[in-house]
Amino acid sequence: MGPNPKMRKEFPDSTRSSPFPDEVLERVLSLLKSHKDRSAVSLVCKDWYNAESWSRAHVFIGNCYSVSPEIVARRFPRVKSVTLKGKPRFSDFNLVPENWGADVHPWLAVFVAKYPFLEELRLKRMAVSDESLEFLALNFPNFKVLSLLSCDGFSTDGLAAIATHCKNLTQLDIQENGIDDKSGSWLSCFPENFTSLEVLNFANLNTDVNFDALERLVSRCKSLNVLKANKSISLEHLQRLLVCAPQLIELGTGSFMPELTARQYAELENSFIQLKNLNTLSGLWEASAPYLPVLYPACTNLTFLNLSYAFLQSLELESLLCHCPHLQRLWVLDTVGDKGLEAVGSNCPLLEELRVFPADPFDEEVIHGVTEAGFLAVSYGCRRLHYVLYFCRQMTNAAVATIVQNCPDFTHFRLCIMNPGQPDYLTNEPMDEAFGAVVRTCTKLQRLSVSGLLTDLTFEYIGQYAKNLETLSVAFAGSSDRGMQCMLEGCPKLRKLEIRDCPFGNAALLSGLEKYESMRSLWMSACNVTMSGCRLLAREMPRLNVEVMKDDGSDESQADKVYVYRSVVGPRRDAPPCVLNLSGL
Repeated sequence: MGPNPKMRKEFPDSTRSSPFPDEVLERVLSLLKSHKDRSAVSLVCKDWYNAESWSRAHVFIGNCYSVSPEIVARRFPRVKSVTLKGKPRFSDFNLVPENWGADVHPWLAVFVAKYPFLEELRLKRMAVSDESLEFLALNFPNFKVLSLLSCDGFSTDGLAAIATHCKNLTQLDIQENGIDDKSGSWLSCFPENFTSLEVLNFANLNTDVNFDALERLVSRCKSLNVLKANKSISLEHLQRLLVCAPQLIELGTGSFMPELTARQYAELENSFIQLKNLNTLSGLWEASAPYLPVLYPACTNLTFLNLSYAFLQSLELESLLCHCPHLQRLWVLDTVGDKGLEAVGSNCPLLEELRVFPADPFDEEVIHGVTEAGFLAVSYGCRRLHYVLYFCRQMTNAAVATIVQNCPDFTHFRLCIMNPGQPDYLTNEPMDEAFGAVVRTCTKLQRLSVSGLLTDLTFEYIGQYAKNLETLSVAFAGSSDRGMQCMLEGCPKLRKLEIRDCPFGNAALLSGLEKYESMRSLWMSACNVTMSGCRLLAREMPRLNVEVMKDDGSDESQADKVYVYRSVVGPRRDAPPCVLNLSGL
């Protein structure tokens, strides 16, 4: 999102004219793809501001309540692509009321008048109804791309409207949504002469789909390069789809149950051999060792292997990885164990991103899982690693220090020790020195999630050394208000701060008065913040929205969940009764 016109008063150079003709400026600015870069150049001078406004085709809005659709349309009159985010990230953990807001329809109502030629809409954590999807399908004749990630409120009836009316659709990407999955008949709503689809992802839908309609659709769409099926697609069905689409670049396989005769196995293996361009493989629900070898011919050029739904053991993972010499991204469940991660370190020298998810996050009695040993093995063999999300049962300070010494280029370091408040299990010391090593060594760090037993010392390290940090997530940590104060006093680029179950109170909250307007948002839940502290913050910072979500029957003085974000339009009007907006009161 570009800056508000009022912001130009803060930049003395913004009144200067540019020596370049408008046509030249717009051509140059069109080469800038990052919304951050475009927002930055718009501050150079008035001519650059205007040229950036008229040449912007895509707009990114990180919080749907930070600005209104009317302001966006005035600022960028030629937009064809919109990315819009809604609810706070903690809605993924059921900490945000279901009716919190973030309805996409008010945006669509403005877009239909201002952006009638809208082509792309990417939504994350937005409330989307079937009526909104039908409205979108009927009112934007050039519409091509719909991506819904972690959205809710719609059903397969809405998808049927998109399939029926969007004649030029090229991408339909439905990921991790709270969808009312009525039936798979929506796939039969694509017209028989429809051929433009390039991306089709319905991996998270639960019901069976109309396979005959899917097969006809895939066979017609010769430009289809991404197909991610749900687990209702069997290996036999998968083989038939692959025959229709050997050009696939990304594939989500569906279920990998052992249901094949020898002949069917050979046919499936041959179909995978034909996937010469495949670089991403996911799915593999219920994968079993006897059927993994059919994948080997397609693994040669893989750069991304997503096994986050496959309960593989270490030997099964190793059998796959030795056929993936170019792998750069890997997602797995912790069922692979430390032995599986040793195979990662031995076979994936080009790996840049690793995510290890818990198969049973709420079962404390499980015997599988990963420890510091697996993470260490990866760090020794994968020196290019710069993104990690690691759920583990135990960790040590020394292990983390060695890991970041081996891989000093981390930009994202998200370590989740699953037992809250757990110390270094060997020394029984807090995990302060582990995260101190991370922020001292990894100077490019942009995102950090901390866990384990942590005192305020961890946050002193973060405030002192994390100069490029943008997003920080904290849970069950800290000793006093001083911890949060250190984060807010340091971290000059901090944009999102997420805190839950920490002892930080009003003094910590109010220490960020000078910081919050430069940030996108602050989330605090189950902390020691009170309503009086939140009201004082709202009075002192009237340009911020300060929202408090109250649990039923909770102490009137306690602020259960606090969400603070900057906005140029003031308090929102659609907050439910359980959300109290203190701004302007």
